Formats: sequence, C-alpha cells, structure tokens
Amino acid sequence: MHIKQIIIPAVSTVFLFSCVSTKKFKQAQADYATLQGQYTQLQGNLDDCNTAKNQLTSQKAGLENDIANLNKQIDLLKQNNTQALKQLEDMSVISSSQAESIKRSMENIGAKDAYIQTLQQQMARKDSLNMALVMNLKGAIGNLDDQDINIKVDKGVVYVDISDKLLFKSGKYEVTDQAKVVLGKVATVLKNQPDIEFMVEGHTDNVPYKGNGVLIDNWDLSVKRATAVVRILQNQYGLDPAKMAAAGRGEYRPVTDNSTAEGKAANRRTRIVILPQLDQFFKLLEPNGGK
Repeated sequence: MHIKQIIIPAVSTVFLFSCVSTKKFKQAQADYATLQGQYTQLQGNLDDCNTAKNQLTSQKAGLENDIANLNKQIDLLKQNNTQALKQLEDMSVISSSQAESIKRSMENIGAKDAYIQTLQQQMARKDSLNMALVMNLKGAIGNLDDQDINIKVDKGVVYVDISDKLLFKSGKYEVTDQAKVVLGKVATVLKNQPDIEFMVEGHTDNVPYKGNGVLIDNWDLSVKRATAVVRILQNQYGLDPAKMAAAGRGEYRPVTDNSTAEGKAANRRTRIVILPQLDQFFKLLEPNGGK
C-alpha cells in the first residue's frame, strides 16, 4: 500500500509536467511564427527603403546635373552681360544724331511689331466673320443638293456657287421660280449684313452660244444672267443696289475641264462673291503710313 501511494503521485507529477511543457512549446512556436512574420514584414520595409534611397540618389544626381547646367547658363549670361556693357560703353562715343537715329529705329521696330499684331488680329476677326457667314448661309439654304449649290471660303473670300441647272433653262437668262426661292434665302442672310458688298458673276461652258436676239455670244449670256440675279435681289428682296455688282465671265474662268458633260455642267454656274472689305485695311494702314 505504501508503494502504491508513492508511485501514483510520482506518475501524476510526471504527467502533469509533460502537459505543461507541451503548452509552453506550442506557445513558443506561435510566438516564433509571429516573430517570423514581423521579421519578413520588416525585411520588406527595408527593401522598400533601399529602393526609395536608390531613387532619391538618382534624383539627387539628376538635380545636381541640372544645377550644374544652370550654373553654366548663368556664367554664359554673365559673359553676355559683360559684353553688352562693353558694347554700350563703346557706343557712348557715338554722336547725338546717331543716338537719335538708333532711338527712332527702335521705336519704329516696336510700332511695326504692334502694327503686325493688329493686322493679324483683324485678319483672324475677318476669318471668324466669314465662317459665321458661311454657316448662316448653309443654315438658311438647308439640305439643297451640293451639286446645285456650293458655299465655301477660299483665301479669305466667301463664294456661293449656284448651278445654271437650278437658275436658268438652257441658253436662257430668265431666273426659274425654284431659283428665286433659293435666292430669297441667300438674300435674307446678306440683308442682315448691311456692310457686306458682293458681286454676282455669270459663267458658261465653252459651247458657243447659238441663240437669237440681242445676245451674241457666251459673254453676253453670262452678263445677262448676272444682271438677272442682281435685279431679283434688288427688286424682290430689297438688297441695296449700291452694295452689288454684276459681271460676266463667259467661258474664261472654268472650274474644271470642259471635255466632259459633267465638266461643262460644273462650269455653267452663277457665283456670288462676298467682296473683302479692303477699305477697312486701307484705313488701318493710314495712321501708320508715315512711320
């Protein structure tokens, strides 16, 4: 009985000690895993820091190179400044009349530069007005076939080309009723621009005119067609006759070759030319003409 009493407590003590050691071991393993994770994270942070350090080193080298280049530029500017001062000292010996001449030349350069800028602004403004006029004309006329009417800007001038197929019968100069509707739409836009002046040009193909009456040739036919359009714009739509001109070009200003039927049809046209306001530019030139 005494032996059992001694062995049982001893075995219990060993078993209890074994359980406690296992728990501590597992806890140590968990702590190690945690530390291992922290170590890995710190190692990654260290790598990031090294990368950033390398980038900063590279940027620093670039900045130092930029600073060196800027210092070279400063030195060059100092040298140029010194040379300019030397030249000014040399110029101090010129006569008063020469100095005044140089002064006037510098003033003229400045004035001409300002004048050129003004001209450029005027030309840009004119281009904008021309584009607005074209858009208004296209909007007023609507979806008319491009083969019958074409509106464009070329070298700062607005052109409205209307085919003779729409305006006139073959060999005639009486404007058709359909064409009068189109001319009315064009007149509405032009009437809203009272300062605009324009020319109506008649054009034919190269087929000789064979009609009878007062007309002799394509010259006559083109002129009569132009004046017929001008009279309608004046009498039916109230455009100022002082702002209009009529001209006949005959067959001598074709837009394409007359060797085909399509070419002849393209050349038979009436053109409304929105004349550039040259007087505005002449007025612009007058104050500067004496400089």
